[in-house]
Amino acid sequence: MPIHHNTPSVPLVLVAAGRGHRAGEGLPKQYRLLAGLPVLVRTLKALLSDARINPVQCVINPDDLALYQACIDRLDHAEQSRVLPAVSGGQTRQQSVKAGLEALLSSAQANDTEFAHVLIHDAARAFISADLLDRALTIPSDTVAAIPALAVTDTLKWVDGNGMVDQTADRGRLRAVQTPQVFRFAALLDAHRQAVQSGHTDLTDDAAVMEQAGYPVGFFDGDPHNIKLTLEDDFRMAEARMKACMIPVTGLGYDVHAFTSGDHVWLGGVRIAHDRGVRAHSDGDVILHALTDALLGALADGDIGQHFPPSDEQWRGASSDRFVQFAVDRIHQRGGRLVHVDITLVCETPRLGPHRNDILAVISRLCGLPTTKIGLKATTSEKMGFTGRGEGLAAQAIATVLLPD
Repeated sequence: MPIHHNTPSVPLVLVAAGRGHRAGEGLPKQYRLLAGLPVLVRTLKALLSDARINPVQCVINPDDLALYQACIDRLDHAEQSRVLPAVSGGQTRQQSVKAGLEALLSSAQANDTEFAHVLIHDAARAFISADLLDRALTIPSDTVAAIPALAVTDTLKWVDGNGMVDQTADRGRLRAVQTPQVFRFAALLDAHRQAVQSGHTDLTDDAAVMEQAGYPVGFFDGDPHNIKLTLEDDFRMAEARMKACMIPVTGLGYDVHAFTSGDHVWLGGVRIAHDRGVRAHSDGDVILHALTDALLGALADGDIGQHFPPSDEQWRGASSDRFVQFAVDRIHQRGGRLVHVDITLVCETPRLGPHRNDILAVISRLCGLPTTKIGLKATTSEKMGFTGRGEGLAAQAIATVLLPD
């Protein structure tokens, strides 16, 4: 019988408190961007794609609270609802996992429930597959501990203190261990408490904690793609692998607004003084509206009116940068990467030229693109049509996005 049978969910402790010094300078590795999205966001989305995993208890460094919250904000509402408030980790991975387990126990007691099993996963393993998750969640229900493992294919040597080979290891008995690891909840918490009492504070994984306490540990097949991002080279290779598995798609957006009485128009997130305004439910920014539809079009994800209907009063007078950010986030949630946008404004007035650099700066910030990847042009319609007669203005946008194949 698998562990999820007759069980609505299995909790998971996500270890995200490390500093990741071996990954080089900069942010802790779990917050670094990987193809435009923080590693932690990618890991959470991969885990939360399986409805059986609930809740997720993240363990973080308290100094990273703002970075962590920014990652949680990138999840959709349903995903956020399955993530408990983060708890602070310790100086070692072992201490951090124990903190997460104690927090889960408190949550279970507060909700008058019990957890039979628990999964432990490292935030730096962002490439966990649905198949590996399924293997972890379908181990027999009487299993005390099971870990994903891979056979070792390289020849391994023992070396002495002088850097000389001492002996060759029997690789037939060796396994490379991954996460998520699966445990009986009560047994793992007991093992962690025993480890503290016996003075063991730096065991490198939870299987070792269980072994130390005398519990049996089995294994199931791991996944060679389930790499742990540890070194700078790991990030470079992961980026290259993701790019190789992506296909380019394009989206086209178009928007138009009629002039009305007023003293300004919004173009590309910039307020421009003008002798007229535009008739619109939101701020009427044709550039950002066309851009939003282009981004959504690349995802085949409806249009701006579907996601922000004009019948909804909350969008009256809304700033259009919110619409663009929403669409960019949708690209990242799909594991995609925005690589280029091209925008054309069509009107007789106002003139784009004096405001071009300001508009480019806004679009660059919203899209996470350098200005060298943003085309921004303006043209007239040679006095023809509604734009030529000065009755309104229009914009077209094309977005190029890389999406996982």
